Amino acid sequence: MAKPLVGPLSALDLARKIDAGGITPAGVVELCAEAIAAREPEVRAFAALDVARARARAEAAVAMLSAAPLRGLPVGVKDIFDTADLPTAYGSPVYAGHRPAADAALVSMLRRAGGLLLGKTVTTQFAFMDAGDTRNPHDPAHTPGGSSSGSAAAVAAGMLPVAIGTQTGGSVVRPGAYCGVAAYKPSYRMLPMVGCKCFSWSLDTAGLFAAGIIDVAFAAAALTGRDLRVDRVAPAAPRIGLARTHIWPEASPAMQAAVELAARRAQTAGATVVEIKLPPVFEDAFRAHAAIQDHEVHRALAYEYDTHRERLGPHLKAHLAAAVDITPEAYDDARRVAKRARHALADLMGEVDVLLTPSAPGAAPRGLESTGQSIFNRMWTLMGTPCINVPGVYDESGLPLGVQVVGRFGRDRAALEAALFVERAVAPASGA
Repeated sequence: MAKPLVGPLSALDLARKIDAGGITPAGVVELCAEAIAAREPEVRAFAALDVARARARAEAAVAMLSAAPLRGLPVGVKDIFDTADLPTAYGSPVYAGHRPAADAALVSMLRRAGGLLLGKTVTTQFAFMDAGDTRNPHDPAHTPGGSSSGSAAAVAAGMLPVAIGTQTGGSVVRPGAYCGVAAYKPSYRMLPMVGCKCFSWSLDTAGLFAAGIIDVAFAAAALTGRDLRVDRVAPAAPRIGLARTHIWPEASPAMQAAVELAARRAQTAGATVVEIKLPPVFEDAFRAHAAIQDHEVHRALAYEYDTHRERLGPHLKAHLAAAVDITPEAYDDARRVAKRARHALADLMGEVDVLLTPSAPGAAPRGLESTGQSIFNRMWTLMGTPCINVPGVYDESGLPLGVQVVGRFGRDRAALEAALFVERAVAPASGA
């Protein structure tokens, strides 16, 4: 499986170089600016950019930034998070030129941790399925995924070492897989969503993109102050449950082979790998995701639907029109199903540390009209568990094939450690 010529910036490597005096935060901004000049005209990852402001901030506060948890690294933020100094359009013409009065809570956390906001990354309209302008850095004829398309593509193209996105169905893990970078959706509510345009309040979860697992773990630790780094000691061999799920036939032959390859290589490296058969309640939970999401989005975007319907994208407009038929009773029943499935998952995870599943049905589809399918992500988003795209495997054409590690709720560090173990195990398959 060939490895494509794309070079993401390692956040951890840059942080270590800043610590050693080998580069300054301003120097990292320049690296990003050079990559943006070279790649952005083709990739189109940014909705708004302010390199000059980031450069000035890096030069004025070099000592403070160099000592901060994020070391002054440039970060991109998905354009559904409010920012006081950059426009926030939520991917929609309804909010073109909108300037929020305050930063979202997560953006404030980013600044407090010493991150430099370099720009707002492209999102699909209101983080749904109507595609934006972003292209896949591996092949611009292919989708980068969505809805966090710009965040994943910017990291993959080396324009940012870290980017923030969100996931309601599969909008962190899937674009991470399509673009070949590490993507981490934490346990539900670990990262605040205050000041982020809501789609589904029971499902929306902020997540992170970086070059590899050690990088995304470093960034998450720096941002949150939690013990999430996994680079200091070799990862312990995890107990892995290979979960094909009831939709396994929907995965392409290449994706099925990638997951099975990852399982074999992890086992060879010392992991315990067992086949896991999920109980029937998970099929019910898979269906429940749609009822919960759609009932909530019909309310979350009520203003836009009622007053700007003609300016909504065709997929979103049709979806909102159909969502009116989901009754409160159906919504409540779906929530009860989700609760039963979460209990069943907790019991199941007593036997293994993580589950291994596809990150997407296959490699990024050709064409830019669709962002791909989230069928291999929705159920895990509903469960609220940490989910991590592990990069490193590619198909015969050089497009990435991500495999997904699903952890136990609240055990995010253990999930990241297992993901690192898998990443290192599959590295030989990509020629690394």
